[in-house]
Amino acid sequence: MPRITMKQDNLNARNAEFEQVPLKQPVFLNSVPKCGTHLIRNIMRMFVPLDQQYHATFLQIPNLRSHLPALSPAAPKLSWGHMLFSDDSSMVLHPVRHILLVRDPYDWVLARARFFLSENFDGALSHLRNEAITPEALMNMMIFGIHGKAPTLNEIFTFNAAAWQGTDVRMYRYEDIVSNLKDLNSLRAEKFFAQLLTDCGIPVPDDWRERVIIGSDKAQSSTSRDNLNVDDTRLPNELPDAQKQLVEFAAPGLRALLGYT
Repeated sequence: MPRITMKQDNLNARNAEFEQVPLKQPVFLNSVPKCGTHLIRNIMRMFVPLDQQYHATFLQIPNLRSHLPALSPAAPKLSWGHMLFSDDSSMVLHPVRHILLVRDPYDWVLARARFFLSENFDGALSHLRNEAITPEALMNMMIFGIHGKAPTLNEIFTFNAAAWQGTDVRMYRYEDIVSNLKDLNSLRAEKFFAQLLTDCGIPVPDDWRERVIIGSDKAQSSTSRDNLNVDDTRLPNELPDAQKQLVEFAAPGLRALLGYT
């Protein structure tokens, strides 16, 4: 398994600055990998008592059976991870408030490529940092996968996002969180974060903006683009048209399903 280097944040200490209302129902923050997992997690950590936050691990199918207490209605907790759609995960998450975070597949290709190029990612793919692999080839690998080493975009989004559609999951888009963070004093942002908290079963406190500001601080996220140890000048800021066409070829209808048109 790859090892991801992460620095410790101080959000547990910051959590104590606010009055916290205990959860009455477990909440699971599910996300497609590289779709803003740490952003939504860190924001929500500011609204839940520390003793109800499950910090042991990121929940995934391989470790699900070992961490079932994280999702137990008998002792509600806030947990997070990348949970594939399956029979086991569907049953376990049935009594849980389930939030699913997605991202525009176009931007996801670049985010995944930056992460693989970063020194924070220590796995069998470190050779991708070799300049013999062109940016175009790297982006194509993010779309089509690497045989025996990394899954395809279609596989990741199919089982981490598309297959959850039509269930009682509440889907949120990374871009909407970022957009509302940039306009946090607006009525639009107030409605957005109020809906997110409501979907998590959390009462909206008067100081919600202050909590969101602290939780969304990029300095608190090891996997934020600003904190990755990577020379990403090799990659464009926007996915080239050729790779956009390849995304549509590799996963036709995916962007429309997720609300990107």
